[in-house]
Amino acid sequence: MKRDLYETLGVAKTADEKELKSAFRKLAMKYHPDKNPGDAEAEKTFKEISLAYEMLKDPQKRAAYDRYGHAAFEQGGMGGGGAGMGGGAGGFSDIFEDIFGEMMGGGRQRRSSGGRERGADLRYNMEISLEEAYAGKTAQIRVPTSITCDVCTGSGAKPGTKPTTCATCQGSGRVRAAQGFFSIERTCPTCHGRGQTIADPCVKCHGHGRITEERSLSVNIPAGIEDGTRIRLSGEGEAGLRGGPSGDLYIFLSVKPHEFYQRDGADLYCSVPISMTTAALGGKFDVATLDGTKSRVSVPEGTQAGKQFRLKGKGMPVLRSSQVGDLYIQIGIETPQKLTKRQRELLKEFEELSSKENNPESAGFFSRMKDFFDIE
Repeated sequence: MKRDLYETLGVAKTADEKELKSAFRKLAMKYHPDKNPGDAEAEKTFKEISLAYEMLKDPQKRAAYDRYGHAAFEQGGMGGGGAGMGGGAGGFSDIFEDIFGEMMGGGRQRRSSGGRERGADLRYNMEISLEEAYAGKTAQIRVPTSITCDVCTGSGAKPGTKPTTCATCQGSGRVRAAQGFFSIERTCPTCHGRGQTIADPCVKCHGHGRITEERSLSVNIPAGIEDGTRIRLSGEGEAGLRGGPSGDLYIFLSVKPHEFYQRDGADLYCSVPISMTTAALGGKFDVATLDGTKSRVSVPEGTQAGKQFRLKGKGMPVLRSSQVGDLYIQIGIETPQKLTKRQRELLKEFEELSSKENNPESAGFFSRMKDFFDIE
């Protein structure tokens, strides 16, 4: 008695195409003959799940099977048992290509005719100051990379000669190896997937079509750029093989921490300590801003610690915009240290003359705490 196809794949009869494909992928990886050399039972199971998947992935075959079962493929049904069940090495190869195409044939997607390959993308880390992020700059960088060989112009062959079509793979870059009832496609061992061979390589690049050299590049850093921004320079990456297109260069920017300012988007924050007397009596102080000017901050009488003052338009420019953020000055009050005898006397006298009106916040806090805990 033939086993139910859904049971063979371990899926429900309501399984969709995605579930069928996922189930087959897992089972195929488990029972693949390459993973079970010499195991006849594993090979048999692999054949069963391959047949089951081929039938169920086809809407017409699946509909016939759901209605008539295995009888739909017997006595000429759906084109005959062998054909209907997808027998033959070609059928299994097609299934494997469908499921494992990314693993087995992915290399073909990255190569073009003539063995040309796109060059790799490169990364360059650059650190700039907050002032440079504020104003923007044009930076000169030196990048070691592969460039197209100027002797063979990227072909890899000695001038006057040219690459020839690989005799092993006939230029496809892939070869098929039969294993039992199916075949597996692999990268050609002769040309390593390029589809061409070079009998007389270029003496400068040794047949690679590119050489390593340090290049100087100009990078434009716009005003307002943020930490972690990535700048892409198209075609400035590694040169392609055998005349293939170049990759890209990615500049990853980091902004150094500033001694005075912290950044949050387009806004800047700065903590400024002032004396106790300035906070009590009021006063003024100047702060230097990133635009190269000074801004005066007026401190009103009785200013408390943590008070913020906003300087509009003194923050960071917004990238590719006319808008500018703000600068926030947060006040910290410094407690006097290393007091002289006379200073201590004056502070004690001030304390004796003080009342709740002079310190409403602290007086109110301790009063509320006393009432909350019902303390005498």
